[in-house]
Amino acid sequence: MIEPELLMLAYRSGIFPMADSREDPEIFWIEPRLRAILPLDGFHLSHSLARTLRRGRFTVTCNAAFSDVMDACAAPRQTTSGPESEDESGSWISHRIQRSYENLHRLGHAHSIEVWQGDEDDRQLAGGLYGVGFDRVFCGESMFSRATDSSKVALAYLVAALRRAGAKLLDCQFMTPHLASLGAVEMPQKRYLALLQEAQSSDSSGVAAGDGGGDALATGAGVAGAVLALPEAFAALFPEDLPEDESASSPGKLIAQLLTQTS
Repeated sequence: MIEPELLMLAYRSGIFPMADSREDPEIFWIEPRLRAILPLDGFHLSHSLARTLRRGRFTVTCNAAFSDVMDACAAPRQTTSGPESEDESGSWISHRIQRSYENLHRLGHAHSIEVWQGDEDDRQLAGGLYGVGFDRVFCGESMFSRATDSSKVALAYLVAALRRAGAKLLDCQFMTPHLASLGAVEMPQKRYLALLQEAQSSDSSGVAAGDGGGDALATGAGVAGAVLALPEAFAALFPEDLPEDESASSPGKLIAQLLTQTS
């Protein structure tokens, strides 16, 4: 297992681990030449995704099934389509990496968003994502989808929660067409490191990360009113005192409304 102190130092330095395969006990550290981020005020909420959110096809939770999300992200995926879709890609999420992030989760530094289908008594995991949070930064690690739009829904809820948390930077690591369609942008690693440093340096009250707010987004240890832990921010998206016609019985409508305001 990778020591949590080493993992967190790597993320604070703009570096993250990968492995060559699921069974590989070795890891290597990645510092991409180009980095993808998703600006929290630039999430692209398409008409179809907004419709999916409002219809409430899915139930979305935070930190309800972290290990299950990692299992799904690490599962082999088809690399071709059609009658010859037998080849499956390996995973960079090795067992060692998974154990390391499960430990980070227990320590309050790693979080998951789960997207469920079905009734509460018989719900199935349809999509989700996980990542690492600290200060005003969330580093998305991986996502998966077993149903149309499920990973997009997970990302929409994450963006809304990060806004509520007071985050500044959502790191997506590598650009993909899927992320680009949702508003992600690519930049040189040097520019990313500057944004990373800025997001770690201080909160809105000017208190330096080293003065008590170092893992605020992860654990809620920041200055009161400045940064919320991701699970707390997720819960705060759906206050219990809303009018009945805007209640949490339709959380997807609330998320769509929040994202529409700045999309």
